[in-house]
Amino acid sequence: MRTWADNDPKAGLMARKREAIISAALAAFLDEGYGGSSVNRIAASAGVSITTLYRHFESKDDLFVAVIQEACGSAAQTTAPQWLDLPPLEGLAEAGCELLDHILSEQQLALFRVVARDAQRFPELGRRYRQDILDNRVQLFRRHLSQWPAPLRSQVRDPDRAAHVFSALVQAQIVDSALFGGPVPGPDAVRDHAERAARDLLALAEAGRL
Repeated sequence: MRTWADNDPKAGLMARKREAIISAALAAFLDEGYGGSSVNRIAASAGVSITTLYRHFESKDDLFVAVIQEACGSAAQTTAPQWLDLPPLEGLAEAGCELLDHILSEQQLALFRVVARDAQRFPELGRRYRQDILDNRVQLFRRHLSQWPAPLRSQVRDPDRAAHVFSALVQAQIVDSALFGGPVPGPDAVRDHAERAARDLLALAEAGRL
């Protein structure tokens, strides 16, 4: 897609069109699911042509990933999270809180349900979700791990597995309950849960089980 300088009026127009497309797509995916939604109807709802939609997003998969990124705020993240520079326990706890804040938002829960429902019919959807959303979390975990004290870091044989274990510990029970209509915990409960997950992961690391 052609780009313009920030002070060019066309840059602002293109940004507004992109925002309108994402907003319309979010509504469509939540109302109709991934399989039932239509890019033509999304374009019409956004007030743009289908050609304009495809100037911004190469495929329906790209559009869905952009919607998820927008919902969890990762699309606009240009700086590294501050927890990357914290010691292992504090950093993991902050990372866990950040992850839960994203996942437990109303929109993110709804979009995750769409992925869970439609990924079997559309394998590329699940692959893109893992690649563009989950892999980013793994990379951040690896960066944090690289700053752990050497004796502790050396106990982690498989950083990617450790990242997935941490994600599972953070989401255990609390996310499953929310996905199936249970209560969404408040900030204090989220922090307590994230801190327990951080302590559990470090215990596994110290025991050489990662």
